[in-house]
Amino acid sequence: MNSSDSKEYLARREIPQLFEGLLNGLMYYRPDDPVDYLENCLEKVKELGGSEKVRWDTFVGPDKRNLPPLNGGQARRSFFRNVLPESGNFPYRRYDRLPPIHQFSIESDTDLSETAELIEEYEVFDPSRPHPKIILVIGGPGSGKGTQSLKIAERYGFEYISVGELLRKKIHNTSSNRKWSLIAKIITTGELAPQETTITEIKQKLMQIPDSEGIVIDGFPRDVAQALSFEDQICTPDLVVFLACANLRLKERLQNRAEQQGRPDDNLKAIQRRLMNFKQNAVPLANYFQEKGLIITVDADREEEEVFCDISVAVDNKIFPAMEPVTGRSELDLSLLVDSGEAAVSDFEDQTDELMHLFGEDYLREELKRSRVIFVVGGPGSGKGTQCEKLIQKYGFTHVSPGDLLQSELAVFSERGKLIRDLLGHGDLVPVDILLEILKDTMTSCLGTTKGFLLDGFPCEIKQAEEFECKMRTPNIVLHLDCSAEIMTKRLLSRSKANQRFDGSPETIKRRLERYYQAAEPVLTYYETKALLCKINAERSTEEVFLQVCTSVDSIF
Repeated sequence: MNSSDSKEYLARREIPQLFEGLLNGLMYYRPDDPVDYLENCLEKVKELGGSEKVRWDTFVGPDKRNLPPLNGGQARRSFFRNVLPESGNFPYRRYDRLPPIHQFSIESDTDLSETAELIEEYEVFDPSRPHPKIILVIGGPGSGKGTQSLKIAERYGFEYISVGELLRKKIHNTSSNRKWSLIAKIITTGELAPQETTITEIKQKLMQIPDSEGIVIDGFPRDVAQALSFEDQICTPDLVVFLACANLRLKERLQNRAEQQGRPDDNLKAIQRRLMNFKQNAVPLANYFQEKGLIITVDADREEEEVFCDISVAVDNKIFPAMEPVTGRSELDLSLLVDSGEAAVSDFEDQTDELMHLFGEDYLREELKRSRVIFVVGGPGSGKGTQCEKLIQKYGFTHVSPGDLLQSELAVFSERGKLIRDLLGHGDLVPVDILLEILKDTMTSCLGTTKGFLLDGFPCEIKQAEEFECKMRTPNIVLHLDCSAEIMTKRLLSRSKANQRFDGSPETIKRRLERYYQAAEPVLTYYETKALLCKINAERSTEEVFLQVCTSVDSIF
């Protein structure tokens, strides 16, 4: 596991929030038997429904009196400073810090020199002199960060740093280094490079240009944790420019760039992952800088010069206050973070609540209401794959095959992939919650760029149907390709003879059909009761079947 995996796990399971609550409880009550006290607290967590339900004051008395500082005057890089604030007066919604998890770090088993550790101990800028003006330019992949950053640097005579180029150059120059080979793989899949490595590269570059009047940093930070590290180890930026652009436009730009430049992180799978990471981190990051009064958002879904005109106005007003103020966009406008067509809320706090709702755990449920969700079920040999391909061509749906997704997970060296391999290796089925998590990741990455989803061969059992409906949404329609066992057996035997499948012995086909009928009956009854099941006679020709399928699909538009 690398540091990105660890960070994702900690954030997903709300571990920093849980630790914060436990430590506050310990400091408040100071029990003689802390182990017994913590055991009771963890039992309460189970009763509440999990760590995501824990607040900083869950284990503190109702009077919530102020707690004493936790760091006791220790060095500024102390662990407790990273986990909790230095007084009890802090709000519930916070941005918690955790120190690097070195045992999982990509640095731990490589030939890394002591350079990174030494750099961390030095001040980047001379403390006796004002540090250069720092402008951070952030936004989704393809929002035009590089173009606008270069324009800013050229107009104001600032130095320009592209964090992406820093990392790509390092990867190219140290291709034989195991650490950077691993980082190259991480970036190619659309994940963020390890935070400690990225910060070190930025610091090294900044220390090479100590006399600059100003510096524009393109593409950093990507999340709140990176923002905290930047402030802690370098400085607080003077301005953050957020380039907001519709998801569909971002994807189009990235695909065009991939054709023109051939960047390794512009492959389709990486693009989807990068867009998903951006959507998950955008609002918390914007809110963090908004609380500091540092951020402006600019509608980047326009011509380059129009975008730069708004940015110039903001830089003149924020960085050079002695100049006569210029009218224009100079405040955070979170409505730009929503794709076009979504309603904006006028009041900032209402906007924040709504956007957090969309980008949080209910985001997929809300967004899926705008898309069609179609389940295609049927036995092996009923023609599901063929009909799905034709539906994709006609309607522009996104094909989602749980079986293919599981195979992809097995091919990726990740915590989830390892867990799935272990389960299958012991003959166990993949749990419903893991399967739904994979489906959720895939479908989230396609939102805003598809007209609907075709889930091929899902659900396979009643539990999958119930959990999908509970955690995501009810399908618009369930297409049941009804075919007799005799016809399906004939088709599978024919397919086996054509060498398309190697599991086509009569005994194997018989077992597959028996398993299908046993699991399918309650699923079909479940959807028939809900009036969602559409039975298709799949024993006819492909075109005849497709005509009936299209009639059913047209009914949901």
